[in-house]
Amino acid sequence: MTLRRLPVTLTLAALLAGVSLPAFAETLRIGWQQIVEPSRVPQADKTYEGATGAEVEWHLFGGGADVIAAVAAGSIDIGYVGSSPLTAAASQGLPVEAIYIVGNIAEAEALAVKGIDKPEDLKGKKIATPFVSTAHYSLLTALKHWGVAPSDVSLLNLRPQEIAAAWERGDIDGAYIWDPVLNQIKTAGGTVLADSSAVAEWGGPTFDAWIVRKDYAEKHPDIVTAFVKVTGDATDAYLANPAAWGADSAQAAKIAELTGAPAADVPALLKGYVFAGLKDQTSDKFLGGATAQAIKATAAFLQEQGAATALEDYAGNVNASFAAAAQK
Repeated sequence: MTLRRLPVTLTLAALLAGVSLPAFAETLRIGWQQIVEPSRVPQADKTYEGATGAEVEWHLFGGGADVIAAVAAGSIDIGYVGSSPLTAAASQGLPVEAIYIVGNIAEAEALAVKGIDKPEDLKGKKIATPFVSTAHYSLLTALKHWGVAPSDVSLLNLRPQEIAAAWERGDIDGAYIWDPVLNQIKTAGGTVLADSSAVAEWGGPTFDAWIVRKDYAEKHPDIVTAFVKVTGDATDAYLANPAAWGADSAQAAKIAELTGAPAADVPALLKGYVFAGLKDQTSDKFLGGATAQAIKATAAFLQEQGAATALEDYAGNVNASFAAAAQK
């Protein structure tokens, strides 16, 4: 006797038809760096996952150039970069836009050296920095200010952890790098010859930003807006009460766990930035105007160095709409 499967199949189909199956969540792939800044806290707390409703994948990168390469390859959707990598990417026509300016870099990046007392002593010395990074841009700006030709210095392209190891081995004489590696170098005897706060006064301001692939932003505006709001809320929480982010705080512990910086150092490292809150984003000082101008100025400098071809306008690489929507 032949079994009749049709009724069973029909019954199963009928049952499934009456069930509301959950939709698959969208994926959000985020490229981050071990920078000591407020958004590490919602990252640790998985707040981004809850707010965006997306399946969030966190991809760690050693520098902005690596983040840009991943964006170009289509392997991440949102990434953390400095103004120099952002400028290089925009100048090459990569379809990206800044959606949140983390803040202006001040003491958080610096040129730390040993056995060098004045700028002229840099000649012939081995100085490391991640190329196409804000630190690299600041180093070149400082050398120009001091009248020292880059060709007179042995410049080495190393990632942050490579710099930390090279310093420990005694392979380099100095490095222009950011925290927490900068702090490690200073703790191990390095002295600061110049930091990015001084370089900004010499005509080379730098900042860090979150960027997004334009095609992803167009398809998922709600996810991008939620991402911006979580980032802004974390920054606003810090700006409202920096004292609450002390060495013994839960915030410092979470930042330390993700970045590798000692919790005791977190408060001082946070002060190395001039952070921008959510409402700041849409102002003329940031995404509302100054960011595009800063990118253009950076591009002009990089063009002088033969590292980029400057465009006439970078307004298309800045988008304040998500920050505006996040404020509603």
